[in-house]
Amino acid sequence: MKHLIIVGARGWGREVSWLATGCTGYGTDFDIKGFLDDKADALDGQGNYPPILSSVEEYTPKEDDVFIIALGYPKPKMEYARKIQDKGGKFINLIHKEAVIHPTAELGVGLIVDARASISANVKVGNFVTFQRDSTIGHDAIIGDYCMLNSFSFMGGYASIGNGSELATMAQIIPHVHVGSNCMVGAGSVVIRKVKDNTTVFGVPAKKVEY
Repeated sequence: MKHLIIVGARGWGREVSWLATGCTGYGTDFDIKGFLDDKADALDGQGNYPPILSSVEEYTPKEDDVFIIALGYPKPKMEYARKIQDKGGKFINLIHKEAVIHPTAELGVGLIVDARASISANVKVGNFVTFQRDSTIGHDAIIGDYCMLNSFSFMGGYASIGNGSELATMAQIIPHVHVGSNCMVGAGSVVIRKVKDNTTVFGVPAKKVEY
């Protein structure tokens, strides 16, 4: 049996530790060994969770260890995934038993797919992507690496999103529309036209937000 180590013991990490118990393979293919976090007291007063073993920087992967990154933002997710890979660590996918994934979908590694997430026919998913509860991906959509699709977000058929981008809660991309890399689509927004790389959009229809 493999031993799952969750990178990140803050809010999302605590959620992922519970989500993992409802995923395919829990108790037969893997158990939960603990967390890696640079804040050793991150779980103090939070309840009965697996222990914080160490920080990513100080931990040496063991032969039966497998990892998942429980960080919401793409940039730190990318940083810590690379650190673990450089040490020879291996990642698994956490796919909840209530998720719906079409058999023709192509999935990367390091994915988190929460309950009732739906990934349709011939979708292509990169590595280290998170699908929160009730997110929906239409047929033939393409999702880059390190993306975050929050609860009730939606991508229509043939829509696409580049590396390191995020769809906030209830954000939507209509069919055939592309959102670039390192983009943020704000909560409740509807994207009806192409979004360039490194852009934040918000509203209905979604428009560029200047900071």
